Amino acid sequence: MHDLATPTHAESHERDVAQLSRWLETNLGCTEIELQKQRRWRPVWHAYARQNGKPVEYLLKGDRTWPTHPYPLDYEMRMQRTLHENGIPIPAILGMCPDPNTIVMEWVSGGRDPGLIQEAIENRSTMSADRWKASLRYMEILADMHRIPPEKFEAAGATMPRDATEIALGNYERFHAMTGQLGITDPLLEFCVRWLRRNVPEHRSAISFVTGDCGQFLSEGPEVTCILDVEIGHLGDPMRDLACFRGRHPIENMGDVPALFLHYERMVGAPLDYDVIAYHTVSFLAEAIYGPMFGLRETGRGGDWVESAVQVAMIGRRCMEALAEILDLRLDDILLPDAEPTPTEDMALDKLAADIGRLEESEALQDWQRGIMLSIPAYLRKRGHYRSWMEREDIADVADLIGTRPANIAEADAALTRFIEAAGPEHDAALTRLFHRRTLRHCLVIAGPGAAPDHLALAKMEPILDRKPPA
Repeated sequence: MHDLATPTHAESHERDVAQLSRWLETNLGCTEIELQKQRRWRPVWHAYARQNGKPVEYLLKGDRTWPTHPYPLDYEMRMQRTLHENGIPIPAILGMCPDPNTIVMEWVSGGRDPGLIQEAIENRSTMSADRWKASLRYMEILADMHRIPPEKFEAAGATMPRDATEIALGNYERFHAMTGQLGITDPLLEFCVRWLRRNVPEHRSAISFVTGDCGQFLSEGPEVTCILDVEIGHLGDPMRDLACFRGRHPIENMGDVPALFLHYERMVGAPLDYDVIAYHTVSFLAEAIYGPMFGLRETGRGGDWVESAVQVAMIGRRCMEALAEILDLRLDDILLPDAEPTPTEDMALDKLAADIGRLEESEALQDWQRGIMLSIPAYLRKRGHYRSWMEREDIADVADLIGTRPANIAEADAALTRFIEAAGPEHDAALTRLFHRRTLRHCLVIAGPGAAPDHLALAKMEPILDRKPPA
């Protein structure tokens, strides 16, 4: 039964619309306001209105509905404002609505790839001639951004790194600290953070503002209209942004990444450190697992549970591929076995999907939101056909490593975490192979039987160290 003290989804939606509309009316003098919610991780609205009799548009970005990163919304606003004040093409900040906590910024037209893995799988992105020219221009903008004195961002609230370790891992450690705050233990993340701490590039001293999630920008024709999403932007090594750009490809088609790197190199007038880019690729991908992993445990309003599950598997596998390149490892191939029948579970999930599909569409429950709900029983049905195989193989891999056989997957994860806490670098190769096999199995299930070799769920990290100049 619904708790009368707790607002329904529709009631919360109506309240948000009313509050945001009132803020636009009071603070920007808007009339005839219309808000359209966008398909994003967090509440994002496209606002249409009239101001002084003329049509205007705004972008409204709200707080995440669960903890996904260590920065408050006003931090994002201050970083974005600092970039705008220093000539970077990024939407101008117009203000901040306190309830619901939402940044209000100018609307900038242009197209971009969706930024969500599920959407990328559903609608594979392409690299047109115009988008390629805009990508080259983006690298020039990135070089300009990296030249802005870091003290300007420190004055706006960013933390200035004090040494090579903080340059490399200051942002990462903030993410990792959240696992303790949220009571989450995961063996893959424990392995990654320990490897990253042991392998910090001690020779690096350059400090720049880095986007945190590089490669997101709007374009019209060959022109970049604006860059997007600096919510986890911070002061660190500029090579981190290039690693991020590499890590997004080809899930989002970023084009000829090595050619883009060379263009950036010409813009900054200094050679790139490909070993450091390789290190930060592992760092970026490992860090990108935290948010979706936190999302898997959340039951609050909004979000995309299946997107979280897919990201944990795909990003984790690609992280291990990036690490394997550094360690010069050959990774294993795995074949998806025949599906295991689960007739009772399938009938139950079919019933749930049918009922979800019958929910009436409304402003509070748009078709894309209903689609997100429908993706959960579809995902669980597919996973259920391979769950026994996945858990059996995971347990066997852990048993081979630690020498004893855990009774179930929970015991296997606990034993694996204890092993990692005591392990030294001599176990890096074995652990990389283990976690690659584990995440690859999950990716094979996501792709499904008979998937094409180029299915995005199976897209491998392209090598980079073979392109660095000879010593």
